[in-house]
Amino acid sequence: MPSRTCLAIILAAGEGTRMRSQMPKVLHALGGRSLLGHAIVASRAAGSDDLAIVVGPGHEAVKADACTYAPKAQIFEQHERRGTAHAVLAAREAIARHVDDVVVMFGDTPLVRAETLSKLRGALANGAAVAVLGFEPADPTGYGRLLMRGNELAAIREERDATDEERKIALCNGGLMALDRKQALAILDRIGNANAKGEYYLSDAVTVARDMGLTAVAIETPEDDVRGINTKLQLAEAEAVLQQRLRMAALEAGVTIVAPETVYLSADTKFGKDVTIEPHVVFGPGVSVEDGATIRSFSHLEGAHVGKGARVGPFARLRPGTDLGKEVHIGNFVEVKEATIEAGAKANHLTYIGDARIGEGANIGAGTITCNYDGVAKHRTDIGKGAFIGSNSALVAPIKVGDGAYVGTGTVLTRDVPAGALAIARAKQTVKEGWAKRLRQVKALGKNLAGKKRKKS
Repeated sequence: MPSRTCLAIILAAGEGTRMRSQMPKVLHALGGRSLLGHAIVASRAAGSDDLAIVVGPGHEAVKADACTYAPKAQIFEQHERRGTAHAVLAAREAIARHVDDVVVMFGDTPLVRAETLSKLRGALANGAAVAVLGFEPADPTGYGRLLMRGNELAAIREERDATDEERKIALCNGGLMALDRKQALAILDRIGNANAKGEYYLSDAVTVARDMGLTAVAIETPEDDVRGINTKLQLAEAEAVLQQRLRMAALEAGVTIVAPETVYLSADTKFGKDVTIEPHVVFGPGVSVEDGATIRSFSHLEGAHVGKGARVGPFARLRPGTDLGKEVHIGNFVEVKEATIEAGAKANHLTYIGDARIGEGANIGAGTITCNYDGVAKHRTDIGKGAFIGSNSALVAPIKVGDGAYVGTGTVLTRDVPAGALAIARAKQTVKEGWAKRLRQVKALGKNLAGKKRKKS
């Protein structure tokens, strides 16, 4: 496609009451990313130079989410809900700027791919004034039909207005549209009232363009690209489609996924080469896994970096802020949060590491806890290179254990330990011979006396 500038307009003004949620529809998550976020990412990947987001009044959370993915996006408000064409014209100022293509997208259509948007733009580069995304659904009921005249698009007919013959047409309107910027405002301004409610429909742009002697075309795409989200059921169906796409992409990139159908990925999950993922693993947002790492079964990762050759799990939890170095081992029932664990360090079982640095080659014994929270504030634990922390130890932060230091099993550590030192903080063991036998005898006697009292009563 020739080099052309592009403005993407994403309509995100819908309330989405059928979601049965107080959250705006476009903020619901799919693969760890908002529906709106998916549309923004796709638009940018398709080469959008400018981005305009049209929201409803008072939707500050939608504005904030949009800026997360596109800090330079312009936000426009549609103060009255008067149809899709009216919503697009809320961004009139952006359309008037010097760009070549105007692509209209929807914040609740998250599965559209960048390559699909590029095809729409390609049609404009080839001379079309309007390009519409079409698809053939399994059930066309409720969709507008694309009426073709040879290779050109003649009109979009809403189902309620279609004849019986037109309703037999399989090619339906996917909603997304691209317009040549030089003609876009002239086309949009000529769209008249589409119904008694005084609403203006973007689909009428095709008829208007044809009446102006301009060319309109349809670009066919799979149904998944244009799946709109209006209910929680549709959200779940879209999640299944996205997960399949993400798994296929990971497999094609060389990741070994033992049971793909049991692994859940986020849209931004990143894998290196020769990574192995065992069954039943969940990747939340913000996870990157480097070459040769293994994520074992039933682990949950979010906001974490896993270094080369590291091993995580089974049954491990990596929370946001976790940074695992090369060849680190995080074993079963270990939780890590906001911590850097340096190369070769190990925490193989039953441990909590929070707000900490674990030095290179250190060993964290089973049952160890970094006590990072005092009820008011979080505090840091620093464990040096090659240190050994014995099992069942509690390190009360803020605290520092020096390089090569040794903390005895069962220690509650409250003071810093110098490099190479031994720290033990536990009560001296006392053994009382025969004590357990006497205790059992006393308890047995008490039990017998109680039984005799119950019989008398």
